[in-house]
Amino acid sequence: MENEQLLTDQAAYLEAGVHIGTKVTTPGMRRFIYKIREDGLFLLNLSTINERVLQAAKMMAKYEAKDIVVTASRIYAISAAAKFAEITGTKLMSGRVMPGVFTNPRRSDYSEPSMILVSDTRNERQAIREASKTSIPTVALCDTDNLIKYVDLIIPCNNKGRRSLALVYFLLAREFLKEKGLIKTNEEFTYKISDFEAKLEMKAN
Repeated sequence: MENEQLLTDQAAYLEAGVHIGTKVTTPGMRRFIYKIREDGLFLLNLSTINERVLQAAKMMAKYEAKDIVVTASRIYAISAAAKFAEITGTKLMSGRVMPGVFTNPRRSDYSEPSMILVSDTRNERQAIREASKTSIPTVALCDTDNLIKYVDLIIPCNNKGRRSLALVYFLLAREFLKEKGLIKTNEEFTYKISDFEAKLEMKAN
């Protein structure tokens, strides 16, 4: 895989651990597996990750930024998604997605997005279910152990790691702005990957 074909250096992908999955894989995610590491962790295909990030940016760019909802439930994902939303003008929905938020107009927090971007299909499955009921296109960051039902475009990646999430959302934000014509080159994107990182480490239980 040549660096010039990538959205960032291959070393940056590897250092962030974007390709490192879990020791579990679901049937829908097996096609994205590159190999199994000696310790049993499944590794995702970097070329596919790169390709899907670009596809997702192109897909999102078809909609008005204000009509896109980004969901995030874990602390690392919330930080990365929040920065993404701030930069792109999309709407962040952090924490638990409440039942009826996309389907019940009587709710005070009711929303009618044109599409949603999900950080974790396990924790944010309520958003995916409701989007499917109202035919809202769904893009989702999916690790090897994620279910993919009702997801229209999968971005296979490590969606649990702080640095991985920061890199994925950094690239999505930059490519989204490029697809929208708001910037023309990578150099015009003045943010750093570290801007998307959570500022605190999660403590083990």
